[in-house]
Amino acid sequence: MREVYVAGIGITSFTRLEYPLVEIAAYPGLMALRDSGIKKIDHLYVANMGSCRINHQSGLASAVVDHMSLTPAGAETIENGPASGGSAIKQGYMAVASGLHDVVMVIGAERMREVNSLDATDFVATLTHPHAEYIYGITLPSLAGMFTRLYMEKYGVTSRHLAMVAVKNQANAMDNFYAHIQQEITIEGILDSPEALTNNPYVADPLRFFDCCPVSDGGACVILATKDVLKKLEKPMIKLSGVGQATDSHAIHERKEPTDLLAVREAARQSFEMAGIKPRDVDVAELHDAFTILEIVESEEVGFFKKGEGHIALEKGVTKIGGELPINPSGGLKARGHPVGATGVAQAHEIVLQLRGEAEKRQVKNAKIGFTCNLGGFGNNVICLTFVKEEN
Repeated sequence: MREVYVAGIGITSFTRLEYPLVEIAAYPGLMALRDSGIKKIDHLYVANMGSCRINHQSGLASAVVDHMSLTPAGAETIENGPASGGSAIKQGYMAVASGLHDVVMVIGAERMREVNSLDATDFVATLTHPHAEYIYGITLPSLAGMFTRLYMEKYGVTSRHLAMVAVKNQANAMDNFYAHIQQEITIEGILDSPEALTNNPYVADPLRFFDCCPVSDGGACVILATKDVLKKLEKPMIKLSGVGQATDSHAIHERKEPTDLLAVREAARQSFEMAGIKPRDVDVAELHDAFTILEIVESEEVGFFKKGEGHIALEKGVTKIGGELPINPSGGLKARGHPVGATGVAQAHEIVLQLRGEAEKRQVKNAKIGFTCNLGGFGNNVICLTFVKEEN
């Protein structure tokens, strides 16, 4: 297989955006073209989960490739729930690595705030098992709440640990111009003060408001290319070195141990093995923290920490910027935002920024290896990516 590199990146603000979905997708694509200096692509992959249901827009990739004046490049839409972005990057990787294409653009985009919060919750809930979960009113927050309770009882995680994730990631997002939530919070304000229950009400006990990511609009883009193409561009050599994907049972109650995220474990193993590195080699990571508990659990499942010790590493400051292994310097889904189809691409965008040394106030010092974990469903379809900075 040919080696695959990131030639360009782009991103929109993650917030409420008042322009059409096609434009939300096109804007970061144009940024990535400008960033790379590339004029022409061979193929476009657009990651999206909800365009048909929410935006009454099918054939999204066809609309985007024309809107950007990139025809006659091939184009297709990739859907894998909240892991759509990771899946689209994987497809782009395979296209370049196989020799099918030399330059591909991967865009993730979603316009979720076109509907109200109840409709958005129902839309995301369609990820659950249609006969064993959805028909009984299960939503992603309710699944996460039950998962969190089990994890707390088994491993000693507390509400204070969850709040520490929220405080850390919202502080990181304060230095991310594109992040949805620009609000610093404190443990006292969301957990300990007399006003805490008003400031931070329960959503799905034990998860509270600040344990959950916002509903966001937004788009992100990466351009993948061969080594020969990248050398001509004189860009930093950021190599997509490892790609892993794995699945787990759709219905959560069918899993042997409901507090294990086996698909995360296996996808990470594949990604690290392909890249020829160990979890301890990673300098910076973006993990899928749609709920604060997930950052803690994924940090264990991918191998950064032993099972049941992620919250201890959090307590010690290991995962903050300036710690031994910063996690979610962008603010993560928790604070950067979570336009579902765009999230996996936004994670890659942040890692590339970090490896280039262009993350400004949230820059992780001497970052050379970065990692992303993009969760589909509640851990039933997971993509992990490993990026390595090479010397020019």
